[in-house]
Amino acid sequence: MAATKQKLIIVESPAKARTITKFLGKGYKVEASQGHVRDLPKSQIGVDVDHDFELKYITIRGRGDILSRIRKEAKSASQILLATDPDREGEAISWHLSQILNVDTTTPCRIEFHEVTKQAIQNAIKNPRPLNMQLVDAQQARRVLDRLVGYKISPLLWAKVKKGLSAGRVQSVATRMVVMREEDIEAFIPEEYWDVTAKMLVPQSHGRKQHFTAKLSMLDGKKAQITNAAEAEAAVKRIQGTHFTVTNIKRAEKRKTPAAPFTTSSLQQEASRKLGFTTAKTMQVVQQLYEGVDIEGEGTQGIVSYIRTDSVRISEEAMTALRAYIPERFGPEYLPEKPIEYKGRKNAQEAHEAIRPTDVRRTPEKIKASLTKEQYNLYRLIYNRFLTSQMMPALYETMTMELTGEQVGLRFYGEHKKFAGFTSVYEEGLDDEVSTIETSLPALAEGERVEVDDVESEQHFTQPPSRYTEASLVRALDEMGIGRPSTFAPTITTIITRGYVSKEKKRLYPTELGRMVTSMMEEYFADIVDTEFTAKMEEQLDEVEEGKIQWKEILREFYPPFEKTLEKAEQQIEKVEVHDEVSDVQCDKCGAMMVYKMGRYGRFLACPNFPECRNTKPILTYIDAPCPKCGARLMEKTSKKNRKFYGCERYPDCDFVSWEKPVAEKCPQCGSYMVEKRGRKGEVWHLCSNETCRCRVEVHAEGQDEAEDE
Repeated sequence: MAATKQKLIIVESPAKARTITKFLGKGYKVEASQGHVRDLPKSQIGVDVDHDFELKYITIRGRGDILSRIRKEAKSASQILLATDPDREGEAISWHLSQILNVDTTTPCRIEFHEVTKQAIQNAIKNPRPLNMQLVDAQQARRVLDRLVGYKISPLLWAKVKKGLSAGRVQSVATRMVVMREEDIEAFIPEEYWDVTAKMLVPQSHGRKQHFTAKLSMLDGKKAQITNAAEAEAAVKRIQGTHFTVTNIKRAEKRKTPAAPFTTSSLQQEASRKLGFTTAKTMQVVQQLYEGVDIEGEGTQGIVSYIRTDSVRISEEAMTALRAYIPERFGPEYLPEKPIEYKGRKNAQEAHEAIRPTDVRRTPEKIKASLTKEQYNLYRLIYNRFLTSQMMPALYETMTMELTGEQVGLRFYGEHKKFAGFTSVYEEGLDDEVSTIETSLPALAEGERVEVDDVESEQHFTQPPSRYTEASLVRALDEMGIGRPSTFAPTITTIITRGYVSKEKKRLYPTELGRMVTSMMEEYFADIVDTEFTAKMEEQLDEVEEGKIQWKEILREFYPPFEKTLEKAEQQIEKVEVHDEVSDVQCDKCGAMMVYKMGRYGRFLACPNFPECRNTKPILTYIDAPCPKCGARLMEKTSKKNRKFYGCERYPDCDFVSWEKPVAEKCPQCGSYMVEKRGRKGEVWHLCSNETCRCRVEVHAEGQDEAEDE
C-alpha cells in the first residue's frame, strides 16, 4: 500500500518548525529555510542598471544542503504551503522559494499567521492565498535601493578614506542624527536661572500643623525671571517679609490614559528603559517568545504574537478575551464602556497586530518557572502593556492656587490620584527623568491668609539636548518614518560595529570617523543623509506595496541623478588620511608605540609596523581600587558573553574576581571592601561586600548625562 503523501509547510526558523510540528498530525511535514535562500551576490552589485534594473539572484552560500532537503520533500508532497513571516521580507522569501520549487504563485500556496499557536496555524492552513507580488516588489525595491547606495558609495569611502567603511540609506542617516545631536550639545550655551520656593504654613484654624510649597511666579506685576544669585537673594528677602493671601483657586480633574500596546519600535524603547536591553537583545529574546517556548503543562507554545510590526491594532478575538478578563481580575470599574482605539503611525501595516500575549490568561507569574529571567521580564513587559491598554484611565484631582502679597506672587500646583486605573499595573517609562508632583492638596479657600515658614533658592542651568540612547534613537527614526520595524536593531548594531558611533553608559557618541564620513556624505550625497528624503523613499515603498506605483519606477527616478552625484564625488573628493590614534603602550616585539584599532569586538591595540610586526594587545583598563586579596591593581574585563567584570592583574596567581565594581574605600563598620552601586535615577552609593554587614554609604549623584534611563 502506497504511503499517504504529506503536505509540506515551509517556515523560516527551525525553532518555529519544531513548534508547528507538534501542533500538526502525520499528514504534514514542516521544514525551515533558515531565512533567505536566494539573494543578490556579495561579490558584485547584481543589479543591471543598463537593462532596466534586471536582478541577478544566486543561492546564498551555505543554503545548498537546506535547499536540497526542501526540494526532496517537495517532490513527494501533496501540497506546498509557504508559511514565512507575514511581512514584506517573509513574502519575498516565499517568492524565492516558489521560484526554486516551481510553485505557481497565483494558486493558494501562501499561508499567514500572526502567532505560533495551534489554533492560528490550523486557521491559516484552512485559508491559503496566492502570493502577494506587491509585497514582494516593495521588498525588491528596498533591496535594490540599499544595494545601489551601499555598493556604489562604500567603495568610494574605501578609496578615499579607509577600508572597511560602509554607507547605507538608513545607517548613514542614523549616524548623521547622532553627529548632529553632538554638534547641538557642543554649540549649546547654558543659561543660569534660579528657582525660589516658599514653604507656607496652613492657618491653625484648619487643625493640625500643615505645610505646602509654593513657587515664586510674579514680581512687581511681571513674570518672575531670576537669573543670578543677587536677584535670588533679593527675592527671598521680599518673600520673607510679605504676608500672603489666597487670591485664586482652580480645581480640576486630570485623566492619564494608558499607552497603546507595543509595536516593534515602542517595545525596543521600553525594554531599553526598564530592562536595560539593547535593541538587538530585545529582538533576540522576543523572537524566542514568538517562535515557541516549552511551557510546563502546555508543551511548546508561541506566547506572543508577531514581533515585527508597526501596528497598534488588536484583533477582535484578542480584544474580546481581554475585555472579559479585566473585570474578572480587577473589578468592573477598571473596564472602559467601549474598547479604546489607538491611532498608529502613518502608513502602518494595519494587516498586522500589535505585539501581545497569545493568551491573556497566561499570566507572567503562571509561566515564570518555564522562562529564563530575560524571557520572563520581557514577557511581563509585553503582557502588562497589553493588559493596561484596555483599562480605565487614572484620575487625578488637580489644584492651582495663586498667593498674592505686596507685588509678589506665588503659585502652588499639586495633584492627587483619586483612582489608579491602569497605573495599578503598569506605567510607560520616559527617556529623561521627570519629577512627579503628586502631593496632598491644602484645604484652603480664597481670601484666607497664609504665612511664610521658610524660603529657599536653588541655582540651575539650562541643559543641552540629551545624547541619544538606543531607545531614543529608535523613537526618533520611527517618528520620522525612517526604516521599518525590522531595520532598527541591525542599523544601530552596524553604526557601532563600523566605528561611526560609540556607546558609553547607554549614551551614543559620534567618533571622529563618524563625523568625517558624515561630513563627506553631507557634502557629496546630501539626499542620502537627508531625513526627509529617506522618509519620502519609505512612503514610495509603501505605495509599491499598495499597488499605486511600479517598483522599478522608484529606481528609474532615483538612479540617474544618483549616478551623476557619484561621478562628481569620485572626481572631487581627495584622499583623506585617517591617522590611527597613538597609545602610550610600547610594542614589546619591535618597540614602536602601538595604535588603537577597531575590530569586530571593539577597540584593541596593534603595532603600526603591520604587516612586518603583527603584535596586538587588548586594551587594559585599570580601576582606582586595589585588589582586596593581594593589593595589586584591579582591571576591568569582559566575559565571553560580553558582561563586564573586575579581576586582579596578577591572575592566575591571584584569583580575585567581582561582577560589581570595587571602590578604594573600606567599609566603615567591618573593614571589608565596598562596591559601587547605581540607581535608575542617577544616584550612586557604596555597598559593603560582606553579606553579613551590607553597610551602605551614600555618595554624590552624577550629572544628567551620566544618569541611567528610567
